[in-house]
Amino acid sequence: MTTINVPSREEVSANNQAIFDNLKKGFGMVPNLLATMAHSENALATYVALQGAKSSLTGKAKEVVNLVVSQVNECAYCLAAHTMVGKMSGFSDADLIEIRQGYANFDSKLDALARLAKGITQSRGHVDQDLLDAFFAAGWTKENLVDTIIAIGDKTVTNYLHSSTKIPVDFPAAPPLA
Repeated sequence: MTTINVPSREEVSANNQAIFDNLKKGFGMVPNLLATMAHSENALATYVALQGAKSSLTGKAKEVVNLVVSQVNECAYCLAAHTMVGKMSGFSDADLIEIRQGYANFDSKLDALARLAKGITQSRGHVDQDLLDAFFAAGWTKENLVDTIIAIGDKTVTNYLHSSTKIPVDFPAAPPLA
């Protein structure tokens, strides 16, 4: 079995070293999954640009998508990271469990988003029309739909990267679902 290492700053290109430095300033560390992207000369910069891109979704709404997609894709790394970020965004432990299950009874608008994100992810993009109708009925827009799909793609990239590399999770583990 091939093992993919988490490269140190010294093992990556000068361009990726600069990104590592910025990540360390922002996070206090370089998360293992992001560091792993530095095996590519371009992937880390591309991903950081995607993460920093403007979106019509709020940070809280993005975390709903991140948690739902990571749960559907069974990504322990992203579930750990986004459980922590979700708490920092104001979600309670109970909220986080609901979101991971694909709904949010505590907020009707986020509920429609969670259900849509789960449907899109499970169906690989072939979402049920009822989920789309409920999403729009909850007050989301066409722009929000496009940005939700971009967010699903973003999270799918990291979910697949972790699934393929099995690099160590460097965040506290997300609690298991019942």
